Amino acid sequence: MLPHSFSFRFFLLLYLFLSIAYADSLPREEGGEDDDSSVSREVFFLDGGPADVTWVVQITDLHLSSYHPDRAEDLKRLLAPALRIVRPSLLLITGDLTDAKSKDRTTTRQDLSEWLQYKQAMEAVAKDSGMSLRTFIDIRGNHDKYGVPYVGDKLDFFSNYSISSQFNRLTTVQSICLMGKEWNYVFMGLDDSLEVGLRCPSNLFGHTNDKRLQSLSSELQYWDAHLDGPVTKVVFGHFPMSFIRSSETGQCYENIFARESVSAYLCGHLHAKFSKQLWRHHLIQNTVGSRQGVVGEFWEWELGDWKEYKLFRILGIDHGHVSFVDLSLSNLFHPGKGFQTTILVTYPLDSRNMNSMNTKSSDARDDVSALIFSTTPINQVRAKVFDSSRDFELVEELLLHQSYISSTSCLYRGSLNASKYKHMPPTRFWLQVMAMDIHGNETATELRPFSMDGKPAHLQMTWLEYLVLHVKWDTIYKVLLWGNICFLLLLLFLPKLLTYFIEKNMSYQKWTMSVSISSPTCRRRNILLPIWFLLEGSRDRKVWFSMALYLLYLLMFPWFWGHAASEDGMLSHISIHGWTVSLPGGIRKYRVASLDIMAITLPFMYLVVSPLFLLVYCMFTERSLFNLHSGSKLRCSQKSKSLMPKMARSLQEAADGKNPRVDHNAKALPCKICSGWTRTGLLLASMVVLYIHFMLSTYLARAYGAVVVVLSPGLLWGPTLLLAYAIYSSRLGVGTFSLEPSCSE
Repeated sequence: MLPHSFSFRFFLLLYLFLSIAYADSLPREEGGEDDDSSVSREVFFLDGGPADVTWVVQITDLHLSSYHPDRAEDLKRLLAPALRIVRPSLLLITGDLTDAKSKDRTTTRQDLSEWLQYKQAMEAVAKDSGMSLRTFIDIRGNHDKYGVPYVGDKLDFFSNYSISSQFNRLTTVQSICLMGKEWNYVFMGLDDSLEVGLRCPSNLFGHTNDKRLQSLSSELQYWDAHLDGPVTKVVFGHFPMSFIRSSETGQCYENIFARESVSAYLCGHLHAKFSKQLWRHHLIQNTVGSRQGVVGEFWEWELGDWKEYKLFRILGIDHGHVSFVDLSLSNLFHPGKGFQTTILVTYPLDSRNMNSMNTKSSDARDDVSALIFSTTPINQVRAKVFDSSRDFELVEELLLHQSYISSTSCLYRGSLNASKYKHMPPTRFWLQVMAMDIHGNETATELRPFSMDGKPAHLQMTWLEYLVLHVKWDTIYKVLLWGNICFLLLLLFLPKLLTYFIEKNMSYQKWTMSVSISSPTCRRRNILLPIWFLLEGSRDRKVWFSMALYLLYLLMFPWFWGHAASEDGMLSHISIHGWTVSLPGGIRKYRVASLDIMAITLPFMYLVVSPLFLLVYCMFTERSLFNLHSGSKLRCSQKSKSLMPKMARSLQEAADGKNPRVDHNAKALPCKICSGWTRTGLLLASMVVLYIHFMLSTYLARAYGAVVVVLSPGLLWGPTLLLAYAIYSSRLGVGTFSLEPSCSE
């Protein structure tokens, strides 16, 4: 009577006690007091440009590689001439400067030649564009931290070859202020890369902490207190908000950005293969201090990668109104024609990505403003307004006049009948600006909706865009991981509890027969069969204990060992709580990358462990069904002698067609269980699970070192041995159950 024996109850209590005690005894995740939260501060004075307008350029995810030297050449070939024409105040390079991957992309490591490529390419870009290298601001991405045990290590090439290293900006918060004649612009760069730069696939998310959040908040408040005149704030980083883990106390950037009136957050990381329109409007209710009840908002604009798409963003700020245009430099330079004329409408804003609070709080404007970048002198600029409710009928056309001019960039403005468009739906009126050069070549912007009184339009999103930007991955990971663990615990222990109550009230054998063959319970069979599946699948004591111990091992002990921080560094081990990493000087970090390991834990738990446990249950259930079918025939044969004359007579009547109970047209159907088809299907499913397990193990062996991963029992050998033992134990003739149904049943 295993289910309610003393040994089972003792094992269950010990199991739960060890799981809880181990989880509570582990040190908390890396971070806190040891994390760098320093701030660098720099000021640039804007001279010669418009008094109330400025613009910057953003590129991201360069992924310069030793195996793809064309990416560095494209920076010189495309970026340098584009900057020479656009002439931005700053160039923001938001992470993943180098690729840090092997040729077959299975391992990650820092490559000195890639960093030399980057340094030489950016120096050439600065020289050819005529811009000062100091106005180039670069920050780390996760690729720039692959295989870097700690900042300052010999593999930390960012600290030696980045642009930030040349101007002493090696801080987690870079604060840059552009001081204009009438307006000030603050740009804040964030380094949210892992403190311990683990190798892929354990380095995917950004990480912050309370000290860094406090430093950022204090720095944003500093500029409010020390600048005369209005201030527009823009923050840039590598990771989208959904890919940045909250601090140890659950704080996040979104609340700070909303509270401190940040207009926009610029980022990269996701690449254009997801989408070229990864934008999110954050609308947040503040609950801090005297501003309770005030709604704060900011925009998050992700830019696609330079690596494949050569994307290039021009971001303009006109009297505090932030707008942008994303361009592919591969399409912007026409063979034989050079740089294509580019137009950035700075006002009115596109209602699909406008900051409504900023629009409502500012003075009403009645103009159309546009920045135009061209190598050819512009002859005429016009703006047209269309009414979408009347099949895009033209309702107004106006000329724009030069407000500022330089050799390659001009600011044009024109008066608009603003009162005509107020109090209207935000997608009714659409704007288009057209510029014609002296050769008669015309360039036009795409039609865009606008709103004069701050009404935002709904931004259409695909399910993939919503998934990557709106799902907070540190929250969903906990749900997915611990939901799976709870499912496995129920799969193990629920059958034991059910068996205990069934055997307490009736014979388990009688209950089994009533579920499987008795006619009075046929109507309930669809409900009772899953319960019978759980009970039969867990009846083998040795296999059940093996499964329970393996799950306990996964919850408490290391899954495998490997070179996590560098190719030739000290060995680290990973558990379900994260990496435990040993660093030089006796430093030991616990629970490192506890979110990033989802790329390992979720595939293993969902594609290997859960199917494995279900297959084990299916094998023993299939054996029970086989024994039930074949055993009934064998036990009934014990009365064959007394029944033979009657059976012979019945068979003879059937042969003569005299027995009305016999359907002479019926054909004998083979039993799929008795004929072995079910068993064959289960063995094939087992091979699929083992193949997935093999592919996952091979990937991790290439990533962290083949020898150490192969010698790790928890990951590599546990599922294989458990499945092999279950197949052997559930084969026919081993441990046949005695259900003992009577022939009368």
